[in-house]
Amino acid sequence: METGLNRLKKHVFTEIMDIAGRVFVLVRYSPAVVIGNRGFTDDEKVNGIILVFNPRMKFIWDEEGLSATLVFGSSPQKCFVPAGEIIAIYSPELGAQFMASPESSDDEEEDEKAGETSEVVSSDEEHKVIKVDFSKKAKKQS
Repeated sequence: METGLNRLKKHVFTEIMDIAGRVFVLVRYSPAVVIGNRGFTDDEKVNGIILVFNPRMKFIWDEEGLSATLVFGSSPQKCFVPAGEIIAIYSPELGAQFMASPESSDDEEEDEKAGETSEVVSSDEEHKVIKVDFSKKAKKQS
């Protein structure tokens, strides 16, 4: 599903490509990201991976994300990056960058809700009260 933010990422990517002739993309680690059989290194799982695209490459950015065959060393690897996992698009030549907060997964949201919504408070061993915090901010809909 393509959100407004993902359309903006695609637009920024395309504009930078047209102006500068290459685009750097910072991708965060996610099981949904496919970097051929290479995968992510331990460092990349923490810091993300930077992929470089140019107009001569055969890449496709559709509603699902960015697909391309990238070469690491001398080995071509089929890659797929969901647009939601792209956290920065930039060009050193232009001195321009676009950054977006990573989208949180449903599992992360569930963990946050579980951690923030209830807390057991006890004044003595026999009388326990569960305090529920309903003040969690509502998630913006795109």
